[in-house]
Amino acid sequence: MDRTRSIEQLSARLVDATGRADWDVLGRAVRELGPRLQALAAHGAWNAQERGALARLRAAHDGAAAACRDAAGGLQARIDDMRDNKEGWMAYALAGDFDSGDTRA
Repeated sequence: MDRTRSIEQLSARLVDATGRADWDVLGRAVRELGPRLQALAAHGAWNAQERGALARLRAAHDGAAAACRDAAGGLQARIDDMRDNKEGWMAYALAGDFDSGDTRA
């Protein structure tokens, strides 16, 4: 088994999912990291090439975590904005109902 290649595939999956903001795939990839790394570690000490691949995996994971924080912050800002403008949104929705010509009311 080529552990370096396996580790680099894990990194590539994280980087790809992060780049596409595919949070479902990213979540699955992160959940699989622990068990996959434990299985790889069971084959003995890491050599220098494998430690380099692990460092790149750590960087990919850190990048994914930062992207998640950024996306969560953006989502929170959007939610806050919607909450702050709740009355305006409701007035707009109600005005739309009256302007539609609906005579059922």
